[in-house]
Amino acid sequence: MTTPTTEDYIDAAGGDWDEVVAAAQASSAERLVVNMGPQHPSTHGVLRLILTLDGETVTEARVGIGYLHTGIEKNMEYRTWTQGTTFVTRMDYLTPIFNETAYCLAVEKLLGLTDRIPDRANVIRVLMMELNRMSSHFVAMATFGMELGATTVMTNGFREREMILDIFELITGLRMNHAYIRPGGVAQDLPSGAVGKIKELLEEMPKRIAIMRKLLDENPLYLARTRDVAHLNLAGCMALGITGPLLRASGLGWDLRKAKPYCGYEDYEFDVPVSDGGDVYARYRVRMAELEQSLRIIEQCLDKLAPGPVMVDDPKVGWPAKLALGPDGLGNSPDHIAHIMGGSMEALIHHFKLVTEGFRVPAGQAYAAVESAKGELGCHAVSDGGTRPHRVHFRDPSFTHLQAVAAMCEGGTVADVIAAVASIDPVMGGVDR
Repeated sequence: MTTPTTEDYIDAAGGDWDEVVAAAQASSAERLVVNMGPQHPSTHGVLRLILTLDGETVTEARVGIGYLHTGIEKNMEYRTWTQGTTFVTRMDYLTPIFNETAYCLAVEKLLGLTDRIPDRANVIRVLMMELNRMSSHFVAMATFGMELGATTVMTNGFREREMILDIFELITGLRMNHAYIRPGGVAQDLPSGAVGKIKELLEEMPKRIAIMRKLLDENPLYLARTRDVAHLNLAGCMALGITGPLLRASGLGWDLRKAKPYCGYEDYEFDVPVSDGGDVYARYRVRMAELEQSLRIIEQCLDKLAPGPVMVDDPKVGWPAKLALGPDGLGNSPDHIAHIMGGSMEALIHHFKLVTEGFRVPAGQAYAAVESAKGELGCHAVSDGGTRPHRVHFRDPSFTHLQAVAAMCEGGTVADVIAAVASIDPVMGGVDR
């Protein structure tokens, strides 16, 4: 457990806390090993941090993950390709639309459907992703404020998020875990009243973002807790594979929406916010600026919403997407039901097989990535030619970014650890998938 050399080293992993304590007590070194989390609010639920302290200074920071393990990637091997969306949406549960889109883009690459996705479906995908980017950033700001003692920021952040979740519920039927983005398009078109609700958000949200800026941008207490704290320069970001707001806050304007456009992002006008601060405050400023850019993109989405289908015109892949509320309270497509129940026995058989067995995907592998609210979210899908994925693996930015905890925290104080982890904004559903 301990190897006596010039000083003692303690290896802490898994459930060996008693041994860590015993080794620390037996050591003559003047230090303290502190177990922060899991379940500590500032560790975002089930993240465990093992901190070695010299007084108030963190001399070593180690990360323990795996406490939320869901087995989502393995479970997907036993479900059809369409059913996979109901799993991936639950990974990073604050960015479900991004999870679904990355997965569907990879599946569509394997199917060779990328260029056949209807324009209206792509516009809706962009619209939903930008709304989701805003809702994720609002939670980041809210939890950040809570962890630093600014409860007004917390209540404001969750209040703004509610406007977006109301829109999600209207469009998808759910506030979270939507399974709305499907291979070939989206589950259904925008319902009546959705565009009006989005226009209300476009009118109201700039005022609310301005209020949040007034609370934090020049708040001396906030500046003291965030400026020159948890610094990570561009070289460190590149070495650790950091992307998203963390990378852009260190000076590099890398954004997949610009660098490798998907879903038609090349047709939208928006800026990529960048800062060279490399600290907690710079990450906050980048996220706030991204909220404002998302509003610009959403407004353009409404202008691009031309009438048209929202699911690929391929009966072997596309599920019925022209839904209406049936007498049983569930979504049905009256035209499709009339066709399969009264017009064609072959269509009924095909519909049954499409829903129960699923469609076949040609053998091969594909990688697709999107610019999630937290950074590059990539999906590597492998098919053996069957109706279920052979293997699906995700590159989740939260998992990658937790590597930066040691670089950000070692040499700082215990209080700075809270700000550092909050600025990363990890979601353990994406880490322990």
